[in-house]
Amino acid sequence: MKKFVLAAISAKFIHSSLALKYLSKFEGNNIKHKIVTAEFTINHRIDFILEELFRCSPDVLFFSCYIWNIEMVKQLCPALKKILPHCSIILGGPEVSYDSVEFLKKHSSVDAIIRGEGELTFTELLDALEKENYNLTSIKGLTYKESNEIFVNPDREPLDLARLPFPYEKDFSDVKEKIIYYESSRGCPYRCAYCLSSVEKGVRFVPLDKVFIDLQFFLDANVRQVKFVDRTFNCNRKHTMAVWEYIAKHDNGVTNFHFELTADLLDDEMIEFLRPLRKGLFQFEIGVQSTNPNTIEAINRNVDFKKLSAIVQKVKALDNIHQHLDLIAGLPYEDYNSFANSFNDVYALQPEQLQLGFLKVLKGSPMHNRCKEFGIIYRDYAPYEVLATKFLPHSDILRLIYIEEMLELFYNSGKFLNSTQYLIGFFSSPFAFYENISQYWVAGNHHCKSHSKVELCDILYGFIQGIENIDLEKWMWLLKFDLCLHEKPKKMPSWLTLDNNALYRERIMEFYQNAENIQTYLPQYQGYDPKQIYRLAHIEVFGNDTNDHKAVLFDYDHRDLLNNATYHFIEL
Repeated sequence: MKKFVLAAISAKFIHSSLALKYLSKFEGNNIKHKIVTAEFTINHRIDFILEELFRCSPDVLFFSCYIWNIEMVKQLCPALKKILPHCSIILGGPEVSYDSVEFLKKHSSVDAIIRGEGELTFTELLDALEKENYNLTSIKGLTYKESNEIFVNPDREPLDLARLPFPYEKDFSDVKEKIIYYESSRGCPYRCAYCLSSVEKGVRFVPLDKVFIDLQFFLDANVRQVKFVDRTFNCNRKHTMAVWEYIAKHDNGVTNFHFELTADLLDDEMIEFLRPLRKGLFQFEIGVQSTNPNTIEAINRNVDFKKLSAIVQKVKALDNIHQHLDLIAGLPYEDYNSFANSFNDVYALQPEQLQLGFLKVLKGSPMHNRCKEFGIIYRDYAPYEVLATKFLPHSDILRLIYIEEMLELFYNSGKFLNSTQYLIGFFSSPFAFYENISQYWVAGNHHCKSHSKVELCDILYGFIQGIENIDLEKWMWLLKFDLCLHEKPKKMPSWLTLDNNALYRERIMEFYQNAENIQTYLPQYQGYDPKQIYRLAHIEVFGNDTNDHKAVLFDYDHRDLLNNATYHFIEL
């Protein structure tokens, strides 16, 4: 029996490879064959991955290839071929599916490529390779080398998704401390020019009875989060409502479910269904990309931002669902000022996260074929990110890169929401604030290294010295609130001297000594000694007016998806 090694290189440790799990378990592959899975990240050294794969001693080695790992795979394959000369190397995934012949011509160390959907092709390939004199001519979806010739077998028909296995171990030991991914459909009904889903035909759904069984595994295990990877989860209303209703009915009080949606498909009835759901049960990711009508038309999207805005606001008003809204810089007809308008339009909706991404020109996408038309130039290596367009020179791309960094640090991190929101009021727009602080960031060479949270506070403090009419004391209280919200205060910036707690120390201890208070606000600490509770939770008294102070209790055992503590206004 041959030894097959399935390797994946993820972007982060917390990511898991759904593809590897499907392939290894599809129709008993892991029982019929000797399969080993090996997962790494792009942060591992090339030599470490090389060493670990050599130790596996594979007869056949498979790599799952994406834009975030293809450059590492290209480096690994020639070295692996040298130290494992009798090992066949086979690639699959979107990064090699659309130009398989050219890829094999350029990369002599690679023996074959699985194109497109891989489960059936992979299974038939394993069965064939186990034979002494195997023949690959009948395996659909395969491009391979033989006697210095390249052969391209016919495409594979779409898979019946009822055949998909449950991808994880029942105790989830294979994804401990990692994000858990799940798909209930494949394909997308839309034809966005920058997306590879635009070349697929139609949408296929996993049968609901199978979806319900799979969901129950997650719910029974109390996993923290499940991310649906469906390209447009709510493209079919009946399917969407069936999944949502099942989750709502079987809510375990713990698990969060993340969905990528098209907001304008949410109707009033669906929004009313969402109203009573537990806070944190659902999380929505909504692709806006741009609010420039010419841009939207050029990328084949059919989104009415006014309608989308109204729906996002209705969902936000429910106050129980985190919304992540996405923008893409570098799209056709979007110059710097136009992108600023798009940014401000979306920022005004106050999503829990606003993701500012940059166009990636993917091989096989319609945008790849229109680069000359729009003057798009991009990196030759993955992830093929835009360098400039005829609307957006590279100098403006650089400006946006640091605006994106500021957005991540001071908004999406959730660590400075209140203090930065106050500062934005002193600028003409949210974009202007992030633009100004990014310029301060680069001018001070702060972009040259990473910073602790206290150092970020120091940078903010330096930045606000240039803002006229700011109420410094008010801003400092807001910053202290942000710091307490994230973790129990330990080290504060030296200049943040606001502190009322010494005046209220006796009252704070009396609060912790009151059993009724603990039962109401911190029931998990019932029976604890008051001094223990003091060390675990935190009360901060805000404001300098003793007649108008505000005491806030921070509960660090209960947090939202941005890792901020639950808090309560209390009386001392």
